Amino acid sequence: MPIKEITNKEDYTNTISKALPSKLIVVDFTATWCGPCRMIKPTFEKLSNQYRHVIFLQVDVDQQSEIAAEAGVSAMPTFQFFKANKKIAEFKGANAAQLESLIKQHQGPVEEGGAEGSGSSSGSSSLVAGQTDISDQITLNQVDCLNQQNANHVRNALTADDKYLESDVDEQLIISIPFNQAVKLHSIKITPKDISHAPKTIKLYVNRVTLGFDDVESVEETQKIELTEKDYEGNGLIPLRFVKFQSVNKVILFVEDNLGDEDTTKIQQLTFIGNSLEGTDMSALKKVEDH
Repeated sequence: MPIKEITNKEDYTNTISKALPSKLIVVDFTATWCGPCRMIKPTFEKLSNQYRHVIFLQVDVDQQSEIAAEAGVSAMPTFQFFKANKKIAEFKGANAAQLESLIKQHQGPVEEGGAEGSGSSSGSSSLVAGQTDISDQITLNQVDCLNQQNANHVRNALTADDKYLESDVDEQLIISIPFNQAVKLHSIKITPKDISHAPKTIKLYVNRVTLGFDDVESVEETQKIELTEKDYEGNGLIPLRFVKFQSVNKVILFVEDNLGDEDTTKIQQLTFIGNSLEGTDMSALKKVEDH
């Protein structure tokens, strides 16, 4: 997974606190004037491509002094390791062997036959080989949802817990998901609260600034998906027409109805599977058949 450069405190806090509990996060506290930082930078970049199921963050201590102070950073480079919103390890200095050793120790399982360096991903759901859960690349403070209940709001569907998103006055939802960099979407996974309240008809729109309920009939969707109970079985991945989701900065999902014709729609978790635009092998692209 490409290194994510932290540009503000909220982004740093959200990335660490909202990541799936199984995700290892490695934070490099660095400075442009620091010689050892420059020396280990290529190693950090290499490891970020090798262990693609791990989240790699970089914090410039001069630009983000408040973050560095709260993290107790007193020397550069300092590497801190987090899981489930808790710091689990730390060391100082440009020691490449120690850096990789701690990543190996805390990375967690790599699913679907993947091994370190294979590009496979770990997480709570079974993913497609060569793809990864890119939910950590969502800009959480810009996520929006029309017709959501105040208590059961959209951010509930972006965390791995028992909370859920529920529509309000009827079964329809418009969910806007912006990413902090361009991504290639391979598939999505919708975990419903229960099958009768699970989404049935979904329209997806790519890179639209806004979309209202009055627009969904007049604006052509990027893809329309009709789901059945069978689609929620197994790993629950919903394949997308990959060639139409090649450079996505924002995706909007319009949920038209649900399987049980219930008054409201309930989504416990919404997961996005794909890759960042940087680092995707264009020669490996294959068109996914229409769902």
